[in-house]
This record gives sequence, structure tokens and C-alpha cells, in this order.
Amino acid sequence: MIRVFLADDQALVRAGLAMVIEAQDDMRVVGEASDGSEALHKLSVTAADVVLMDIRMPVLDGVEATRRLTARQRDSKPAPRVLILTTFDLDEYVFAALRAGASGFLLKDALAAELATAVRTVHRGDAVIAGSTTRRLIDHVLAGLPVSPSPDSLAPLTPREREVLAAVAHGESNAEIGARLFMSEATVKTHVGRILSKLELRDRVQIVIWAYDHGLVKPGQT
Repeated sequence: MIRVFLADDQALVRAGLAMVIEAQDDMRVVGEASDGSEALHKLSVTAADVVLMDIRMPVLDGVEATRRLTARQRDSKPAPRVLILTTFDLDEYVFAALRAGASGFLLKDALAAELATAVRTVHRGDAVIAGSTTRRLIDHVLAGLPVSPSPDSLAPLTPREREVLAAVAHGESNAEIGARLFMSEATVKTHVGRILSKLELRDRVQIVIWAYDHGLVKPGQT
């Protein structure tokens, strides 16, 4: 059973999300909050697997709430995965939330089935952002930001893992990477897992952010 926590300042939105979640055989709502501060307080005493987090909330927004929540995991405390909810797929705050540790984002006009699938995807440790959307989002937000290359940061990775990392950073799926590098999807998945472990990252979204932060990929680059 996937335990889902809802954080949104609009009661009607929370009610709609709760209806979708409770209609699933493998999910249940374990709590709700109307702002980020309330969410953090309740999540300190409520066990949850996935948090559906709105970005724009009073008192404490979803970006800072996500940052503080995921920091608990870095402190060796269990922390749920965060799925950001936003009205616009190019919301200026989305990238900041992903950098803060969110595992992906979903538009509020998504279908019920899409929401349920996204929750399951995040729960099993994957991201929910399609490759093309990831590139478009990052190019939009980072277009004017300087990038500081750091070649030594790639030292822990093998040459093949570096190739896979670059491919993931450009938004390629496991199938696309396998076809281009002549590997099976299972082998690609193994490489991705090793990359995550060596670089201490959470998921594919974090790989993309890491690649941009370290100069491996530049905004607008194909």
C-alpha cells in the first residue's frame, strides 16, 4: 500500500486528489496540509511514501518544503519522495524544486490515471518527467545561467558510465540509449543504477541536474 500525503493550499484541489488516490487499490491518503510548514510538521509524525506537493503555497512554499523534507534523508532519516504539482509545465519554480530533491513534476490538469501512474513511478524510485520535457524545462530555466565545468567530478565513473550519464542528461530513455550504444535495456539500467550510487543521486532527474551543474551538458545543447 502506497501512503500518499497531500500538500496544497486549495481545499478543493486536495479533495480532488484524495478522491483519485483513494480510488486506487494500492494507495491511501495518510494526511493533508495547506502549506509547506504544516506539511513538514505533519510529516515529522506521519509515515508517508509519496508527497504530492504544490509549489505556490503560503507560509512556506513547496520548493523550500521539498528541500527541508529531502534533507531529512541526508540526515539518515527516512523521507518520502516528492512529486511536484504545478499549473504550468515551465513554471519558474519547478527546476528549483527538482534541484531541492523532488523526483519529478506533474501538471494539475493531468488525468486521474496519469496521477496514479506518476505516484507509482515515483514510489518505485523512478522519475516522472519525459526526456523531451526535461530538456525543454532545463533549457528554459538555465538559458541565462553560467555553468562551471568540473572534469574531476567524473572521476568515479567508468568511460561507459560517462556515456550513459551524458545520454540520460540529454533526455534519452533506456531503450534509446541501448539502441545507440549497442546494449540491452537491462545493461543500461545497471549502468544507471551504478551512476546513481557513485554520485549519490536519487533518480534520473537528479542525473540531469548534476550534468548541468557540472558542465557536462549546456543549456540548448543537443
